[in-house]
Amino acid sequence: MNGVSNLIKADKIIRWGMLIAFILLFLEAGILALFYLKLPPVIPLFNQMPWGTSRLGLTYAILLPLIITGVFFLCNYFLIQKLYLAMPLVSRIIGATTLLAAFLSIIFVIRTLQLIL
Repeated sequence: MNGVSNLIKADKIIRWGMLIAFILLFLEAGILALFYLKLPPVIPLFNQMPWGTSRLGLTYAILLPLIITGVFFLCNYFLIQKLYLAMPLVSRIIGATTLLAAFLSIIFVIRTLQLIL
């Protein structure tokens, strides 16, 4: 397993994709920690729902994008570890997808906070 870790660290696409995704997750957690106490009791999160109270979520629901993206990050990290020797291209695509998911998650949280505060 150590040999696979060294190969993954040498692969620039995977290394930078996962590193930036990790940084974005911590940045998102910091932003949420900074503004969490200033949030109202209900916030508009579910924008695809019909107009009204079905669009609103409780304050703790703002943590859902962070939790989902964090689980996605961990699953993809272990999947990259398993697949890298057999399919390096798929591993690179998974790394880039993880970066995209983290980027979209932080944009969603920032835009939602801008709407509320």
